[in-house]
Parts: sequence; structure tokens; C-alpha cells
Amino acid sequence: MKRLSEEKTKLVFEKLAKYIGDNVKHLIDRPTGNYCFREKKDRVYYVSEKLLALANTVSPDNLMSVGTCIGKFTKSGKFRLHITALPCLAPYAKHKIWVKSSAEQQFLYGHNVNKSGLGRITENTSKYQGVLVYSMHDLPLGFGVAAKSTTDCKSSDPMAIVCFHQADVGEYIRSEDTLL
Repeated sequence: MKRLSEEKTKLVFEKLAKYIGDNVKHLIDRPTGNYCFREKKDRVYYVSEKLLALANTVSPDNLMSVGTCIGKFTKSGKFRLHITALPCLAPYAKHKIWVKSSAEQQFLYGHNVNKSGLGRITENTSKYQGVLVYSMHDLPLGFGVAAKSTTDCKSSDPMAIVCFHQADVGEYIRSEDTLL
């Protein structure tokens, strides 16, 4: 597992900041110890420094991964978050969207969130802001990009899209055969 280059670190932090803002620093310095980001085969892992020290005793050829895979770099050089980053991002989310129970299943099937399925939205959410999507019971379901600002949502059509789907926990089941 190698350290991220300066350009890749910048891309990862920009993407994380889109969803959790200034709380990125809380991902690194946690009460349970310091955490870091490492790369292996274009995948970025979020791992504690204690666990990383233990993993260094294993040969790199025998080590598949350490920590939580939070995303990967595409062939074009962009960074893309995986749904496995959701437990890391959820406690620090600044902008959230809660979907009604009738719209949960549609979101978990990979569809965008319509205004009719919107339960609540965080105040001052701007257009194209990264948001975490929650159920009305405060369970994190995934993340997306706000298609409309908070003020635009109030006066929009019920069938208008308010959140573009990025990833959801339903991917575990939909991609089951390709994950093996």
C-alpha cells in the first residue's frame, strides 16, 4: 500500500469536502487515533495508522487490502466514491436529504429522488452540492448530488428531480455477482 501522490490526495480531499465540508479533518484526527489514506491498484483505502503498521509486516504480494475502500481513481484520473465510504461520511455530513418511505425503494434501485419523495432537506443546500441520503428513520441509504437548492425545492413540481443518484446501499445486492 503506497501513499497517495499530492495530486491524488487533492482529488480525494476535494471529493470528500463536497460531501462533508470542513469535517475532512475529523476523518484524519479521530479520538480513537490517527487515520490515513493509502492506495493500492487505483483504489483508495481509509485505514488507521495502528492497523497500517501491522499490515506493513505482511508482504505486499500477499496483501489484498487494509481498511475501508472509500473509492477509486478512474482511467481518466477522476476520483469516484464507493458506497463503502458511507459509514465514514455519514457522521460528518453537512448536507442531507431525507426520503419518504415510499421513495426509499426507488432510491435503493438506483433512481434519482423526486420532489414527491423528498421528506426533508438541510437548510442552505446549494445546487449541485454533495448530499447524503437518509431514510426518515435516520438510516444512511447513500449519497448523491442536489439537483436543486433548498429554496428551489419548495416551489418545484412534484415530479422534478431534487437529488441525482450517485451510490446507494442497494448496490451490494445489485452487484453481487460482479463483487466476487
